[in-house]
Amino acid sequence: MSTPKDLDQTGLFGEIKRMARASGTVGGIATRVIGNKLGFKSNQAIHANDLRAALGGLKGPLMKGAQILSTIPGALPEEYANQLAELQANAPPMAWSFVRRRMVTELGVNWERQFRSFSHQAMAAASLGQVHRAVTAEGQDVACKLQYPDMNAAVESDLRQFRVVVGLVQQFLPAIKQDEVVRELEERLREELDYEREASHMRLYRDMLQHIPEVTVPLPVEALSTRRLLTMEWVSGRGIQKILDTNPTQEERNAIATALFKAWYTPVYRYGIIHGDPHMGNFTIRPDWGLNLLDFGAIRIFPPHFIKGIIDLFNALRDNNEDMAFAAYEAWGFKGLSRETASVLNEWARFIYGPLMDDRERFIQENDDPNFGRDIAERVYEGLKRTGGVRPSREFVLVDRSAIGLGSVFLRLRAKLNWHKLFQELIADFDEVALAERQQVALAAARVPPPLNGL
Repeated sequence: MSTPKDLDQTGLFGEIKRMARASGTVGGIATRVIGNKLGFKSNQAIHANDLRAALGGLKGPLMKGAQILSTIPGALPEEYANQLAELQANAPPMAWSFVRRRMVTELGVNWERQFRSFSHQAMAAASLGQVHRAVTAEGQDVACKLQYPDMNAAVESDLRQFRVVVGLVQQFLPAIKQDEVVRELEERLREELDYEREASHMRLYRDMLQHIPEVTVPLPVEALSTRRLLTMEWVSGRGIQKILDTNPTQEERNAIATALFKAWYTPVYRYGIIHGDPHMGNFTIRPDWGLNLLDFGAIRIFPPHFIKGIIDLFNALRDNNEDMAFAAYEAWGFKGLSRETASVLNEWARFIYGPLMDDRERFIQENDDPNFGRDIAERVYEGLKRTGGVRPSREFVLVDRSAIGLGSVFLRLRAKLNWHKLFQELIADFDEVALAERQQVALAAARVPPPLNGL
């Protein structure tokens, strides 16, 4: 394996090359979106597939922003949203010679003495870094996530391009105002670059989920971690697609889904903290059908009143209480909403909350129409255009992304559970004051630094 040229071209020239590639991609999508809105038709499905391939080849976060936009109704044309929702990071990994240079930078020239073995090939490659399996000098099996070089510059370059395409698309798809979405994305992505912060998130989730036997959170190895290298306990498991290829029983599918539900939503309703990236590469399945939770870059901390707003919206939809729903959206940070716009948002909320309201065992989506969710999104978008549009709050972004992402996994699993019962067990003793106290204690114990947005 040879070292990819773009990985060795760090500094100014690497940044220029990256910007050229990203600019071409961004310019292409913007031109096609605008052309279609002006009546110049093109084959969007082909162009969307090209975009997906182009973004997948960039080792960076530009694709993450596109993935987030793909979960918000009407934020991107349908063909682009469909392709980008499936986008995964499959860029070629760094070669061994380059890995060695990166490890010297992080742990010093004698870094290899701290390991009995260190795999020359990456076990996985993602958008910000790649993972190697190793054994420490003390004999502990570990995973080492090593960040790609110059990712700070890559993030800033990608964000500049992302702002350009959002700004252009916004002129022709104005019903969803994306400025708060972009700000949220910027801050969360910058936080993801700091692996010391991610290690604190790992400690945090290990603490929050310690009483959930279905979920395993590895412990970070702090002596072998830096801001760009995260070493953690190795945990054994298989990817969910490999599990599905074996045609698991309904009971096994349900066990996986239950572990996922608890892993994501116990922290939300007990601590006001959400994991904002539920794609299938961030967890593996244990031999007993439990879950190994592996990636903790996209973590969002909410004020307690926001969590109360989530629960209030559920109650409002259940009771058809429009006043309570309107107040819940305000608690979520939606500004300047009209009553008519809130009614449109309720249709999207009913789609998301629907399984939680149905007190029986059921699939996450019982309608066999593959276009069901898309049709709802289109109606919501048209309603938002009619009522003057909406500016999603920053807090909404990762909540929506998690709900859509987990729903997609539950669909693929074909899990059949009483989602209502699982949800009610989590919120039964909800108390804002108690949540605030638990949150403060947990954040302090895990030594989590303040979020960049100050919340």
